[in-house]
Amino acid sequence: MPLATPRLRDPDINPCLSESDASARCMDENNYVREKCSSYFLKYKNCRRFWNSIMIQRRQSGVKPPMPTAAERAEILGAMGKLPY
Repeated sequence: MPLATPRLRDPDINPCLSESDASARCMDENNYVREKCSSYFLKYKNCRRFWNSIMIQRRQSGVKPPMPTAAERAEILGAMGKLPY
């Protein structure tokens, strides 16, 4: 197992873990036909874009750590009422 793999599976580091798992599961179920999983890829891409913008805002404001923890992300999403992506 590569050294980066456990890090990417950490929910405090990877905010889009569920979207990533869903797209991988879709690819497995559809024999790796990318066209059948495009909605999953789009959701993952939008998730990464959203959390990257949050990380940039926090970094510019001097907030540490730049990526909110899983608990902080749950609070942010709860305040929004629904997923922004």
